[in-house]
Amino acid sequence: MTPDQVIEVMDKPISRELLASSIPARFSYVGLDGDPRVVPIGFHWNGAELVIATVPTSAKVKALRANPRVAITIDTDGFPPRVLLVRGSARLDEVEGIPEEYLAAAHKVVPDDQYAEWEAGVRALYQRMTRITVTPDWAKLLDFETTLPKAVEDLVRAQQG
Repeated sequence: MTPDQVIEVMDKPISRELLASSIPARFSYVGLDGDPRVVPIGFHWNGAELVIATVPTSAKVKALRANPRVAITIDTDGFPPRVLLVRGSARLDEVEGIPEEYLAAAHKVVPDDQYAEWEAGVRALYQRMTRITVTPDWAKLLDFETTLPKAVEDLVRAQQG
């Protein structure tokens, strides 16, 4: 997929809605043992990259240093489902303190009346974090009205002759 095609998908109204939502991303990577992993995780979309932050000693950081390829899904529970699929390579940067993107991701889910207390607790807990930045190199939006999974599209085309 070209970068322009990726941007086109990421900039669709439903994609923008999912990227701004409080829905956790499903973040998938390959563990050091070679088995796949998927974890729900808060994220921040800065218009070009998905940014996640975590503890520098976490299993995902160790695994991503060995294999930076990831897949991310952000999806809804309702009908019709809305699904944004993203693939890319993770870039890892260890930072002092709390990345602003981590705070922005949390602000989507932590209630306003609890945010100050939550932030104080986080700042007291983390001295360093690893910022995981994923620039999408492939993306697809499935809205099940105008876009479907490829196998379903193929089946519909085959039945229509």
